Amino acid sequence: MKVYPMRRKDRQAGEEDILRILKENVYGVLSTISEDGWPYGVPVSYVYEDGKIYFHSATMGHKVDNLAHSEKASFCVVGKTELLPEQFSTRYESVIAFGTVTKLEGQDKIDGLMKLVDALSEGYQELGLKKAEAGVNHYNSYCLTIEEGTGKIRK
Repeated sequence: MKVYPMRRKDRQAGEEDILRILKENVYGVLSTISEDGWPYGVPVSYVYEDGKIYFHSATMGHKVDNLAHSEKASFCVVGKTELLPEQFSTRYESVIAFGTVTKLEGQDKIDGLMKLVDALSEGYQELGLKKAEAGVNHYNSYCLTIEEGTGKIRK
């Protein structure tokens, strides 16, 4: 993968900020490529843990087909933003991660979904586990292993 240098080095986020942005947020855009070469970006709920982004999906659809075609993907998270109208600009923070997506199977599939339950539905883990186990054939769990990433912040 070719890594492009950031043009605005003064806005390049450090590793600490990149990790903070990934950990603080729960919604990002997964971008994949279809068999006929078309890009597809879809917002997904996610959780970040140890260099990996976990998300889920239905068992059929555009995202599922694209991931079956190619495991390569990018993932974009936009954190805090603030309009600066007098400057015709914005304060922002964002991260773009590139990596390989793996479809989780067996217990890993349930564990992946439970990472989302833990992060997004605190206090409902028991109910979440029951639903995850009962509906195991009605969803997919995925893990994007980050291979490259960059962040940008305008303060």
